[in-house]
Amino acid sequence: MGDDAEAAEGGGCCRFVWQVLRGRWFMISATFFVMCGAGSTYLFGVFSKDIKVRLGYDQSTLNLLASVKDLGSMFGVPAGLIAEIMPTWAVLLVGAVLNFSGYFVIWLAVVGKIPKPAVWQMCLYICLGANSQNFTNTGGIVTCIKNFPEGRGQMMGLMKGFVGLSGALFTQIYYALYGDDSASMILLVAWLPSALALAFSSTVRPVKSSTHPRELIVFVQYICVAIALAVFLMALMIAQKQFQFSPTGYSASAAAVCAILLLLVGIAVREELLTRREEKKRQNQNQSELLARREEKKRQNQNQAVQLEPPRTLLMVKDSADRDSSDLLKEIKEEMSKEKEIKVETSCCSCTDIRNKPNRGEDYTILQAISTDMILLLATMSCALGCNLTTFNNLGQIGESLGYNKNTIGTTVSLASIWVFFGRVFTGFLAESHLKKKFPRTLFLTIFLLVSACGNLMIVFPFPNSLYIASLVAGFSQGAQLTLAFTIISELYGLKYYNTLYNCGQCSAPLGSYILSVLVVGKLYDKEAMKQLKEKGMTRSMTKELTCIGTQCYKMSYLVLAATNVFAALMSLILVFRTRKFYTGDIYKRYRDEMEKNEKKKEKEKEMEVAVAVFPPAITD
Repeated sequence: MGDDAEAAEGGGCCRFVWQVLRGRWFMISATFFVMCGAGSTYLFGVFSKDIKVRLGYDQSTLNLLASVKDLGSMFGVPAGLIAEIMPTWAVLLVGAVLNFSGYFVIWLAVVGKIPKPAVWQMCLYICLGANSQNFTNTGGIVTCIKNFPEGRGQMMGLMKGFVGLSGALFTQIYYALYGDDSASMILLVAWLPSALALAFSSTVRPVKSSTHPRELIVFVQYICVAIALAVFLMALMIAQKQFQFSPTGYSASAAAVCAILLLLVGIAVREELLTRREEKKRQNQNQSELLARREEKKRQNQNQAVQLEPPRTLLMVKDSADRDSSDLLKEIKEEMSKEKEIKVETSCCSCTDIRNKPNRGEDYTILQAISTDMILLLATMSCALGCNLTTFNNLGQIGESLGYNKNTIGTTVSLASIWVFFGRVFTGFLAESHLKKKFPRTLFLTIFLLVSACGNLMIVFPFPNSLYIASLVAGFSQGAQLTLAFTIISELYGLKYYNTLYNCGQCSAPLGSYILSVLVVGKLYDKEAMKQLKEKGMTRSMTKELTCIGTQCYKMSYLVLAATNVFAALMSLILVFRTRKFYTGDIYKRYRDEMEKNEKKKEKEKEMEVAVAVFPPAITD
């Protein structure tokens, strides 16, 4: 008896472990881990100097590599199209292969393991490595949005938040494993994201959406862990700027970061344990109800059999009870069979019914999504992201021109990614909670565009410590705008082809970044620097690089950026008026109906299992 009890207990533990690994909550935690490796492009500034020095490149060549890297990271349409026809694990596998292939060859070239590649070859390698994050984002973020359609705002904010923290996370792991060898950062970027994607490729998958009474509570727990991680990383970055850490100190810091990340697994295990207890309770209740129904029918049959002859009575009762068991099972099977529907699949790029577009919120094909709403949204994001990316690219030079010391500039640049994280996470929860009050998500986008314009004016009219506030506003606004834009696309055009629509949404960023960063800010900065050079009686050939000092260096260019953000806010406001009727309705009703349908089907399956266990004679029918 003791051995049987131990075996049963061991089998129960194995079943619970399997339940955790295949559960929807561990799926989210696993996706968070994958997202922690999806921001490798943020680390280009760490190892770019090694590429420049060891391969003998000049600054223009390095800028070319940086531009190709940005282009690769933003061009995600191929990843979206592949995700429409391939399973999630295959999308993550492609991303892992691209990431390792690109960055590993770059590392081999930098450390001299292979001959120096041509510039076009280096462009190809870094483009492949950067493009891999589109496959990771598509496989992870889009899958989770589809799994939790009613919590898509929170989910988008959390997923994008962990992507934003990936640079700081990698930095801590890099210091712990490789010390101060910056070339080894390329090796870390090559193998760690690929390993994470491969390790969780079977865990990150579509699951049937269903209601959960504690869903919001679980999301809040996840955000608490994410905020704790962000605050801890922020404290570490500030401390590492002020003090010299020993190798043991770096190892302890990395271990603490990993310990915080493991809390995500703890949340998943706890929720699955609660779910298991509730299912056992519900199963016992269903079993009792089925037994009561059977006993009631047996009593009715016995009462009817009293009038019959004694030799036939027992046979009649037994035969009636067996028929009753079979009838119950057949009844459950018939109810389950009624759920079947005939679905007509259409291609994501189908040319049929392009003009006959569905209503907002329904599933659009790619060509159907080409509309006034999409053009307004893409134009808005091109302006908004272009302004914020320009600020990030020039943050160091802005600090230098305004007279800040190197330590302050370094701390400000390091903290920018933390502000992006807070913008993504905070906006995801704020907009989702106000959506129930019929406050349109598009109006939040307009508000943050105006906030971003105010941040630009802090550079035009600087005051003490304005650089800190301007970087905070730029980072927070960029995080908020990204989260809002991608969520709006999912709401207006549905989730069926969201793999491709999601990646189309970010294609507008490179155009705005190039125009504003190179043609506006870069040109005006160089013009002002040349003006100062002439005032000193010097020519361009007499100095290695152009440097401008003073508030006038970025005054005109950031007035242009502020005006661009205001123009983007006006376009966004047009979108607010066009979609106001849509957001006053119940935009998640169709998803709730689908979840209720899945729940009923699941209940019927559970009831079928209980019925088979309770009525074994009927199994042979």
